[in-house]
Order: sequence, then structure tokens, then C-alpha cells
Amino acid sequence: MRLGQTSVIHFLSKILSSVLGFFATLAIARLLGAEVLGKYSVALAVVSWLGVLGTMGVAGAITKRVSEQEEPAAFALAGVALETALFVLFGTLVLVARGPINSYVGFPAAGFIVAMLGVTLAGNIVSSLLNGQHLVHVAGIISPINTGTRAGLQIAAVLAGFGLAGLFGGYIAGYIVVTLIGAAVLVRQFDVISLPERRHFRDLLSYAKYAWIGGLRVRAFNWVDIALLGVFVNSSLVGFYAASWNIAVFLMVFGASVSQTLFPEMSKLSAEEDPDAVGDLLNSALAYAGLLLIPGLIGAWILGERLLRIYGPEFVEAELVLVILIVATLVQAYQKQLTTTLNAIDRPDLSFRVNGVFIVANVALNVILIYTFGWVGAAVATAASVGVSLVLAYTYLSSIVTFSVPRYDILSQSVAGGVMGAIVYGGLRLQEVYVGLGHNVAIVLGFVTLGAVVYFLVLLGISERFRGTVFDNLPVLPSP
Repeated sequence: MRLGQTSVIHFLSKILSSVLGFFATLAIARLLGAEVLGKYSVALAVVSWLGVLGTMGVAGAITKRVSEQEEPAAFALAGVALETALFVLFGTLVLVARGPINSYVGFPAAGFIVAMLGVTLAGNIVSSLLNGQHLVHVAGIISPINTGTRAGLQIAAVLAGFGLAGLFGGYIAGYIVVTLIGAAVLVRQFDVISLPERRHFRDLLSYAKYAWIGGLRVRAFNWVDIALLGVFVNSSLVGFYAASWNIAVFLMVFGASVSQTLFPEMSKLSAEEDPDAVGDLLNSALAYAGLLLIPGLIGAWILGERLLRIYGPEFVEAELVLVILIVATLVQAYQKQLTTTLNAIDRPDLSFRVNGVFIVANVALNVILIYTFGWVGAAVATAASVGVSLVLAYTYLSSIVTFSVPRYDILSQSVAGGVMGAIVYGGLRLQEVYVGLGHNVAIVLGFVTLGAVVYFLVLLGISERFRGTVFDNLPVLPSP
């Protein structure tokens, strides 16, 4: 029950963060247009890729070693030292190469990118340490603080006329706030502070040499298409694509929360040599990975055009891209649970292979399909490459850990999503015939709310597991 409540706390925090991020992106698109949104997205892609190089798997190694509860302070300090050295290296390289970087972004952004890289790495270290200390819910809670601070300052800066520079400044400020909050929490978690020895660095690097590709894989999934679109298409189309991606990623939140919550628990169980318990946790993770993505895919097929119209009339061009990207995120949600388990049972070498195949396939397919089919090809490439990595991850993990795929739970979610889709589609057609177009935002919010209520009521009725999970994790009132 504790894991369920932790997942819910983390999920609700991430939902709030995603909602704030959604409205921030919406406000940027409405106030500055698709072209500026496209440049900002390209700059974020640069920061994201540099973040992989500036981490080199150290963040994942910190979480793994600290979660094992053996000399956590020494591993934490060793990780901070490694991350600092990497930031100095790559921050310097950005300043040296500022000319090409500014040209690629379409704005003199090199200085901002160095600062954004620094605060991003600091925030990642804090998050890794919180997760390693089994404080996943705390890491989740500070996420909306980051997004809220960032969004508020960005919108204020845009309204004050700072434009793209204001967006960068808001990003930096948001990360500074959450880093300070997270650090204040962590100070109380380490009772004994011990300086790291050479073996601590060696142990972190031995895990990180495989784990770094996991971070690269996340960046590849999130940013390869946008980074390559920045080369092949104009900034407006990148902005359309980024808006669709923003919606798709929003639906991944719950699966990501489950994954982050279970990793330290799986890691601890693996260290205690309890493979059956690891298999049980994986089954639970797979059962809920698509909880929001399955109905989200159906809803996007029905309401996608109206949802994108909120960003602006021109964004409806991305309707097909939106549906394809949600398919990609659905497959990614299941794949993520498998690779997380591989890392948790101390097999980052196998996760390395899975992620390596994905990255190569993703880059190659993006180049080929973007060149051939344009920006729709980018979405198809992402979906296809993550599908290949899912099959490979399942093959590796099933040979090590005994687990079952929760087919009935996935089927129950699909049935509930189908009922939801039928009701929303029927209601939308009736609304258009008898009421007319109406106010688009109100209509979208109304049908999204209706769909969510129908979906969860149907799922409660047909899924015993979901019903039990909900009731088990309801807050218990103290007895009088």
C-alpha cells in the first residue's frame, strides 16, 4: 500500500507539473507564435543532449548505489564531484562553439544554454539522491514547484517584452528554486557524512558506463525528432510538433511515476536476492503503465483537432502527428518498466544494449523518414524505434526474471477506453449538430472531463485489480 500511495503522490505532483507546463507552452504559443516556440524547443533539445553528456550515467548510478543503503553519503559526494567536473568540461565546450550553436538555435543562446545546463544537472543530482533515499514522493512534489516557478516567470517575462530571453531566464530560475528545496531535504537524510574514496568513484563509474545510455535513450526519445526537425524543416513546423509532443508526454506521467517509485524498491529486493518479489512488482508496473495512455490515445483520435486548436488555429495541422506520438508514448511506457527492472536488478549491460538499439534505430529512421515524408515521418520513426526496443527488452528480461504480462488489466483498460470513446464521440456529434461549434476550450474541457469520469467508472466496474488498488490506497481516517 505504501508503494501505491507513493506512486499516487508522485503522479499527482507530476500531473500538476504537466498541467502547468501545458498551459505555459500554450501561453508561449499564443503570445509569441509557433516560430519562437520552435526556437525555444530547439534550445531545450540542445540542453537536453548536453545534459546526457554532462551526466554520463552518473545520476542513475547515484540512485542505484544510494538506494542500496551502503555508505550513501560517500556515494552522494562522489557523484556530485563527478557531475561538477563534467559540467565544467561541457560548459566550456559550449562557449567555445557558441557561433554554430547560436546559428542552429537562431538566437544568441550559448550563454543561456550553459546556465540552463548547470541548473539542469544540479536538479538531476538532487532528484537522483531523493530517489535513492526512497523519497520519490518528495522528488515528485518539488517538480510542480519547478514548473510553476518557471512558467510564471516565463509568462511574466514575455508580457514584459523580454521574448525568448525571458523564456530562458524563467527556466533557470525554476531549477534553482527546486535544487535549493531538494538540497534542504537531503541534508537531514544523511546522518553520517563520510568522504568518498577511490572505490566509491570506481563503483559509480562501473555502473554509469552502462547506465549513461539510459539517459541518452530518454533524450533520444524526447528530443531526436525535434533536434533533426530543426535541421530539415522551418521553425513553425517544429513548433507544431512540439505542441503535439507536449500533449503526448503529459499522458506518460503516471507510468513514469510508477517506474520511478518501484526502481529503488526493486533495487533493494535485488540486493536481497528476492527475484520473485521483483517479478511481482514488475507485473504491477506493467498493469498500470498504460492507465492514462490507452484512453488518451482514443481521446486524441476523437478530440485531437479541437485540442490542438487551443494553441492556435494553425496548430491543427499536427492532428495526425499527435495520434502517432501518443502511440509512441504508449509503447514507451511499457518498455520503460522493462528497462527500469533491468537496471534495478543490476543488469545495466542489457539495458545498455536495448537503449543502444533504440538510439541507432531512432536516429536512422528519423533522418530517413523526415527527409522522405517530412515532419510526420519524425513521429513514425519514434514510434517504430521504440517498438523494436520493447521487443528486445522483453526478450532479455524474460530470460532472467519470471514475470507475467497483465493481459487482463490491459484489456480492461482498452475496453473502458472504448466505452469512453463511444460516449465522447456520440456526445461530440450531438453537440455539433444541435449546438454548433461553440467555445472550443469549454467544449474540450467538458468532453475530457466526461471521458475521464466514464473511463474510470467503467474500469472500476470491470477490473477487480484496479478496484482493489483504489480502495487499498484511499486515505485511512484516524479512529476517534
